[in-house]
Amino acid sequence: MEFLNYEKKIDTTDISYIVEGFKNGTIKDGEAITVKGTLHRIREMSGFAFVILRSARMVFQCVWEEGISNCDIKDFSTEECVIVDGTLIVEERSRLGFDIRINNMTRISGKAEVPPVEISNDKKMAKLNLNTLLDNRIIALRNPKMRAILKIADGVMYGFRSFLREEGFTEFVPPKIVTAGAEGGADMFEVDYFGQKAFLNQSPQTYKQIMVGVFEKVFTAGPVFRAEKHSTNRHINEFQGLDLEMGFINSFEDIMELEARMFKYIFKLLNEEYATELEMYLGQGNRLPELESFPKIKFMDAKRLFADAHPGPHGENALLEPDFAPEEEKWLGEYFLKEYNSPIVFITHYPSAKRPFYAMDDPQDPGYTLSFDMLLYGLEVTTGGQRIHDYEMQVNKMKDRGMNIDDFEDYLTMHKYGMPPHGGLGLGLERIVQNILGLDNIKQATAFPRDRDRIRP
Repeated sequence: MEFLNYEKKIDTTDISYIVEGFKNGTIKDGEAITVKGTLHRIREMSGFAFVILRSARMVFQCVWEEGISNCDIKDFSTEECVIVDGTLIVEERSRLGFDIRINNMTRISGKAEVPPVEISNDKKMAKLNLNTLLDNRIIALRNPKMRAILKIADGVMYGFRSFLREEGFTEFVPPKIVTAGAEGGADMFEVDYFGQKAFLNQSPQTYKQIMVGVFEKVFTAGPVFRAEKHSTNRHINEFQGLDLEMGFINSFEDIMELEARMFKYIFKLLNEEYATELEMYLGQGNRLPELESFPKIKFMDAKRLFADAHPGPHGENALLEPDFAPEEEKWLGEYFLKEYNSPIVFITHYPSAKRPFYAMDDPQDPGYTLSFDMLLYGLEVTTGGQRIHDYEMQVNKMKDRGMNIDDFEDYLTMHKYGMPPHGGLGLGLERIVQNILGLDNIKQATAFPRDRDRIRP
C-alpha cells in the first residue's frame, strides 16, 4: 500500500519563482536554472537567436547561441511547449533584469503547426477584424494582450466574491433551467425539458430573493441568458451575471452604498494585483483611479441636465423618453467625470413603467421607483433597487400590470410567509471589463462570446 504525498511542492521551473529569487538575491548571475514555457516568438540572427517564452502571466527572453546551446533552434516552432536548461545572465536592458542563456531546450508538447494568427505580434493582431479574431478564438486568446482582458475579468470576479464575503454574504447557485422568466418578459431561450417547455434563466432574481429569507445576505455569479436580437457593441446573449440581494435594509440607498464600497475595493485590488494587465491597456505606470466620491442624481434631474446642455428639439425629446439613450448615458458619464472626477454615477428613481413588477414604487411619488442604475464611464453596468416585500402590495402591482398571478405561484410564496425589506442589484461582468479597459466591443471582454450569429467555439 502506498499513499500520496499531497504537500504542495515549490515549482522551481516557474518563471515567477526565478524572478522572485533574482529580486531577493537567492538566484544570482551565472547560476544554472531550469524554466518552462511556450515558444512565443523566435528571432533568428547570425549565430544566435532571441527565444521569447510565454508563461501564464509573463513573456520573457532566452538566448540561443550556436556552438554553446546543445540544441538546434531550427528543430523548434512557435507555440511548442518547452523546458529550458540554462544560465541566468544579468542584463540591464531586460525588463526582468536578466536573460536566460539556453544550454539545452526540450520539447514537451507535440510539434506545432503554424498558427492561423500571429499571436506574438500585437500590432498585427490589433488590425485584424473582430470576426477573424473570434473565428480563431482558440488560438488568439494566447496573445498576451488578449488574455490580459480575461485576467482582469478574473480580478473583478475575485473582488466581487471577496468583498461580499467580508460583508457577511453567502454565495449560492441558482438553477439555469426554469419554467418562467423572472423579468416577466418574452426574450428567453426555450428548451425541451423531457417534453415540458422550459427556458434558460434570464435572471437569478427570483432565487436570490428567496434566499434572502434563508441567509439575509446572498450573492451569486453565473451565466445569464437573454434571447434579444441585439447587434451592438454592448450586448451579448450570454453574459456573466454578478448578483446580490440583502435583507433588513433601511432604504434602497443601502444597496448603493454597498456597491460604492465594493467598486472601491475592486479598483484597489486590480491596481495592486493586476497592474501588469492594466498597463497593457491604460499605459505604462497607469492605474485605475482611486474612487473617493460617488455622485448620485435622480432620473428626471439627469434628463434635465442633458436637455439643458442640448437646447432645442434634441434635448426636449430626451425629456419625453422613459429611459436613457446610449448617447445620454455617454454624455452623463463624461459630465460627471469632468465635473466631479468620478467615473461612476448613480442615477436613481427610474419611472415605474420601465422597471420590473417587483420594483418598489416611491411612496412620495408612485410614478417612480426606489431603484437605480450605476453608470461606469458612461455605460450602464448595474441595475438595482428595493423590492416589494409585502404580499398584498406585490399582488396588486402585478394585477395593475395585467399579469396572471397563477404564473408566479413560486415567486409569491415567499411573500406569503414573511419577507424583510430587501433589495439588491445585478452587474454585467463583461460591461465592467469593457469600460475599465476601454474596449471597443463587449465581445472582447468574454472568452467565448455568444451572439445571434455565433455559437462556436
